[in-house]
Amino acid sequence: MNHIFRKLQVTFPQQASILNQSLCRATPSIQHPVWCTAAINERQYRDMPTHGIGRWRHLLLKQAPKKKKDRNQQKELVSATDTAYGTLNVTVSGYDMTVVEHYSQYIHNFCNRLNIKVAESYALPTKSTEVLLMQEQGNKTYVDAVLKTHRRVVQLSSLNASLCPVFMDVILKNQPEGVQLSVQEHTEADYQTRFKARPELEGLVAQINH
Repeated sequence: MNHIFRKLQVTFPQQASILNQSLCRATPSIQHPVWCTAAINERQYRDMPTHGIGRWRHLLLKQAPKKKKDRNQQKELVSATDTAYGTLNVTVSGYDMTVVEHYSQYIHNFCNRLNIKVAESYALPTKSTEVLLMQEQGNKTYVDAVLKTHRRVVQLSSLNASLCPVFMDVILKNQPEGVQLSVQEHTEADYQTRFKARPELEGLVAQINH
């Protein structure tokens, strides 16, 4: 028994010394954690370029540049058929701009409810009309008032012939006072009326061409 007890006493100090040595070796990293972080954060790729990282557009195929659309290009006209009309212009005109605008919006919304295709809705240039009066004594005239006519166009495409009477009946019953309504087929002349005439510029262009 005494012999065994002595062996145990010898083994315990040996194990304690081994544990102390391992702790001593590990203490520098625990006591000085800055050394470890400095080694981790140290850049190992100083000589390698990094300016191209994250770029991917050079991998895409080159596409042809998009052509700019001509805003003044006329759209193709829809031809009439046996069951439907072609391209129709519903023109609203009047002296009160607010009433004309609201009535054209009403026609546009009504077409949307009836699933009538509206190609486009636009405003025509305002026309100004001068009212001249002649003096009681003399031949001179003077401007008494200037009337401005505002016009709006709702362009319809492929209006069904069976739906046209119902459509016309409803918009005529809701036509406000002082507003004129006309429906006609769209032509190239109607397209040209959308642009304001500039006679001075046209005269200069004519002089340059001659």
